[in-house]
Amino acid sequence: MKAKTISISNQKGGVGKTTTAINLSAGLAITGKKVLLIDLDPQGNATSGLGISNDKFDYNIYHVLIGRKTIKRATINVREFAIDLVPSDISLIGAKIELITSESRESLLKDAISKSSDSYDFIIIDCPPSLGILTINALVASDSVIIPVQCEYYAMEGVAQLLNTIRLVRATYNATLDIEGFLLTMYDKRNNLSIQVANEMRQHFSGKVFSTHVPRNVRLSESPSFGKPVIYYEEKCAGAQSYLALTEELLSEAS
Repeated sequence: MKAKTISISNQKGGVGKTTTAINLSAGLAITGKKVLLIDLDPQGNATSGLGISNDKFDYNIYHVLIGRKTIKRATINVREFAIDLVPSDISLIGAKIELITSESRESLLKDAISKSSDSYDFIIIDCPPSLGILTINALVASDSVIIPVQCEYYAMEGVAQLLNTIRLVRATYNATLDIEGFLLTMYDKRNNLSIQVANEMRQHFSGKVFSTHVPRNVRLSESPSFGKPVIYYEEKCAGAQSYLALTEELLSEAS
C-alpha cells in the first residue's frame, strides 16, 4: 500500500514546522505506523532534532535530489524512536542551484519517493522556510500539506502566498494536493491575541483548522537540544500531549 505523504510547510520561519515534523513523526511511530521523515531544510534541524549529527551519515537528501543515491540508500533508521530519516545538511543549498538546470526538476523528490513509498504508512517532509524549488518538490511529491500558523501578530503573513503556490502546484503538477489542515502553534489560552487568531483562522478556513493546538511549552522548546521528540523527552508535558492529540486527530480523519 502506498504511503500517505504529508509536507509540513509555511515559508514564514519560526512557526513550528520542524517541531511538528519531528513530533508528528514520533507520534505516528508510537501508534505502530511505519514512518519516513525527510529533512528537506538545509539547516538540518529535523536531523539534529532526532540526535543525528553530520558524522553519522554519508549521504543525505542532497544526494537523492541530484540522482546520486536512492532514498533507501540515504535513509538512517533512528531505532530509539522507530523512525526512518533521510537527513539533511548545509550541502542541500547546492542542490537549489544544481536543480535549476535539471529536467523535470519539480518532480525529482516525487520520483525518488515513489521507489520507497510501499515501505511506509506515512512519509513526512519538513520543508524549508521558503517557496523555492525545494518546497515545490515537496508539494509535488505530497498527498497533502499541514500548515503550522503561529498564534501571534502577523499570523496570516505569508499564508496567502503559500496558498497561491499550492494552487499553482495543483494546476501544473499535482492536481490532487490537499490541505490536510492548519495547525495553530504557540497558543496561549490566557492571551486574547491567541484566541483572536484562532477564531479568525477558523472563520477563514472553516473545517480546515485542526482542533488540536500546540501551546507555548518550555519542554517542547528544550527537547531538540537533547536530540529527542518531546514525547520521549517529557511525555506528560503539554507540548507532548498536544502532538499525541494531533496524531490521533490525523489518524481519525484518515480512517
